[in-house]
Amino acid sequence: MTVTKKQYFIAFLLFFVVGITRAQNEMDKGLEAITESAVKGQLEFLASDWTEGRAVGTKGAYLAADYIASMFKVYGIEPCGDAERKIPTRTQRMAGMESSENTTYFQNFSLLEYSPGEVQNLSVITQSPGRESAADFNFRSDFNVNPGTVGRSGKAALVFAGYGFADDKEGYNDLKQVDVNGKIAVVLAGFPGHKDPSSEAHKKFAPVGRYAQYYLERNKAERLAKAGAVAVILVNTDNDPTLSWAQNAIYPVKGDFFEADEPFPTYYDTRMTLPGDTLASDVPVFAISSRVAGEIFSGTGINIEAFEATVAEKMKAASKALPGKVASYKTTVDSKIVKARNVLGMIEGEKTDEYIVVGGHYDHVGKWNGWIWNGADDNASGSVGVMTIAKAFKATGKKPEKTVIFAVWTGEEKGLWGSRYFVREAMRKDMNITLNLNYDMIARDSDNDTQKNKASMVYTRANAGIEEITRKHIEQYNINLDLNYRPSDRPSGGSDHAPFAQQGIPIFYFMAAMHPDYHLPSDELDKINWEKMVNIIKIGFLNTWSFANSDEHLLTEESKR
Repeated sequence: MTVTKKQYFIAFLLFFVVGITRAQNEMDKGLEAITESAVKGQLEFLASDWTEGRAVGTKGAYLAADYIASMFKVYGIEPCGDAERKIPTRTQRMAGMESSENTTYFQNFSLLEYSPGEVQNLSVITQSPGRESAADFNFRSDFNVNPGTVGRSGKAALVFAGYGFADDKEGYNDLKQVDVNGKIAVVLAGFPGHKDPSSEAHKKFAPVGRYAQYYLERNKAERLAKAGAVAVILVNTDNDPTLSWAQNAIYPVKGDFFEADEPFPTYYDTRMTLPGDTLASDVPVFAISSRVAGEIFSGTGINIEAFEATVAEKMKAASKALPGKVASYKTTVDSKIVKARNVLGMIEGEKTDEYIVVGGHYDHVGKWNGWIWNGADDNASGSVGVMTIAKAFKATGKKPEKTVIFAVWTGEEKGLWGSRYFVREAMRKDMNITLNLNYDMIARDSDNDTQKNKASMVYTRANAGIEEITRKHIEQYNINLDLNYRPSDRPSGGSDHAPFAQQGIPIFYFMAAMHPDYHLPSDELDKINWEKMVNIIKIGFLNTWSFANSDEHLLTEESKR
């Protein structure tokens, strides 16, 4: 039998149409699994009082993690956490039972929780030929300190390192002209031109992002520690830090109507970190009063106002040593180890060596002084998003090409520690992670969102196909979302996409809105925009399903060549 060209064409067309229809049906099945009632059912428990705010390491967090693991099991998602070895009892062994090893849904790790101890000392010493005098300052009267994870003591020369700021792209670096190795670095808060938004310096150097100021100052301390500084003294010329050290203030506890005479303990009284095997970047950072700053700069010829104006105008570093100025210090630290765990599920793909990670953190601020920070939006909403996408993937009835890991992190509120730990271990194992989707606060409206459909999507700029396919899916499936697309060369900030982006892994990250209830007990279920939350989950599923089954929209311009 002879096959004509026309028959070839008809057969090809039929194959193409059937393939498109099958793919469409798979995505439709997944979308049908994303319902408002399913989303509500999960969120109502995760953000309930029973989980007690889900603070990392607490009973409420363990309860929430057990619930998430149970939902993964209900949806048919395989565990991909730590292996657990079960050793039978003597009676069980006599009955013939042997030891077994099973994979769990939990990735366990330890965190070091720490806070300043009772003893904190700082003295500024002025030396001249044949003479030395010291001014001994008081803790939380003239200085406060972030001591790091261990107590420290020492005495070293002071060096003025400008803002402790560096921008290699613009050719500015406060550390090029001075040697801080083995010395105490004195730095100003902010950056060149930070006091004048209209200045060229401000336009060049101003950090952009939700946590920009926080990371600006934190990065300074890390940069100075890597350069060998044994301690950092931070001078803030914008605000008076002593206002937050006062002991006679009235402390609001709940709104405007319930107050207390003494400060209550809060979630922010302690910090956490992954216990490392080095103290290389662990230096104390002192915030000081204006009179400590006056003692440091007295007799050095440095006028801070003139310095800031000159640097803003010339945009050139002007750091210098402080001859005859020395400081001694002693810090103490209280610490303990806290157990924590991520929840990890997986759908194995045709490719078992290529991974997409869909993630969001389940921890929040916890329970304090009788109030529960339920964190309905932050980030029970994102956790439900991860679980619901997992449900949708299973509902397609098809095995994806790439393996997809569904990760619900802990420790985000204390420093992204759950996602940091996962990424660190993944890099050690040489896991080929090709993409990360992050959900954080996907269920609220900002004050200017009159249509109640606005949200933002941050993504890796080099992977322009992420925005392209998002726009396509929103139009094709008539999803009521008005997205603000925010490409970034290497997305950073205070959410769990950052550790992936730092390793060069492409990310896309959804957030609905920043709102007045952020990190307050009032972040409750009655303020959730259910339609918006469901729509953000739908677009996340559609995108991730496409990325899991094709490389087309993840290609960079460079890889296309």
